Amino acid sequence: MAGLCAAARGRELGASPAVLEKGTRAVGSMLLSSGVIWRYRSFEEFRAQCPDGDERLQRLIFDGLDEGLAWLESLGAPVLTRETENPLTTGVRFDPEGLTNALLRAAGDVRFEQPVTVTVTVTGGPLVLASGGFQGDPELVARFVRPAVPLRVRANPWSAGEGLRVGLERGAALSGGMDEFYGRNMADVDFDEDAFVPLAQVYGRHARIFNERGEEFFDHTAISWSELDLVQATAHQPGARAWYLLDEQGLDERVRYGTVRELVAEAPTRADPKELPFQPPPGTVAAVRVAAAITHTIGGLRVDERARVLNEEHEPVDGLLAAGADAGGISTGGYASGLAAALVLGRQAAETALS
Repeated sequence: MAGLCAAARGRELGASPAVLEKGTRAVGSMLLSSGVIWRYRSFEEFRAQCPDGDERLQRLIFDGLDEGLAWLESLGAPVLTRETENPLTTGVRFDPEGLTNALLRAAGDVRFEQPVTVTVTVTGGPLVLASGGFQGDPELVARFVRPAVPLRVRANPWSAGEGLRVGLERGAALSGGMDEFYGRNMADVDFDEDAFVPLAQVYGRHARIFNERGEEFFDHTAISWSELDLVQATAHQPGARAWYLLDEQGLDERVRYGTVRELVAEAPTRADPKELPFQPPPGTVAAVRVAAAITHTIGGLRVDERARVLNEEHEPVDGLLAAGADAGGISTGGYASGLAAALVLGRQAAETALS
């Protein structure tokens, strides 16, 4: 999405950008998302939720999102609702396919299935890196995130760190949060794109969380609203797996997609607590086995508030900008909208490139 936003804004400003897409379709994982683009209602809440993130970039996104959302609407992106269903946040839910088509029309020259090499020669203008992060490369995930085992990828298959490699080759510095990622604990079965949402088990705060050895490794009363901290913790457990154990009270709790009981009934990895490889706590009536899956990385290239890639001396790398997940460290220590970062930084990258 970030690359299309940069191209659409650049064309609006009179340039003739080209978008080189590695995959067979546009916008990476945005097309697989719920289409909600959001920010926290106050900047103070943003800082509280992502305390280790880059404050300059957080301010850029907070201040620029509303204008960006209005811009998407002006391009013809269809709005489904103006509610996020979360009292902490505000934003807009777009139809993902309609949003994709609107950006494609505005971006103009988009070329699919383009080979990407580690060495990129920039001719005729600046380069905006918007490759979507490095979650699709097991070697980079092992080096930086360091999970217990390779993680399943809950995203498009094309974001494999090309942007990160190009930046590093040209002298870029890394951001904070290189060991963090956004993802979900999924029912522990093989899954494809159609199951990214249905198989996500987002009710950990109503369960007790045990690893394969029968150790309760996370206090469910301390889980964040996004459950991102739980997913990251699961990634470091044996096999990157966990058991959600529920009592009757937990099953009756309501979450976004219904009651926990309804979600557990549909989970293909639910089990009889009596058959667990360890003794469950008293009152356990349901168990679901989950595995950590990665959607996008949080760490990436260090950038400034103009979307310029920076080196270790905090100086801009000539002709190189980054947006989307390639611009790292925005939500370090917490959770913020990746689509909001893609929108605001994509537009900013175009404006900086043409300034």
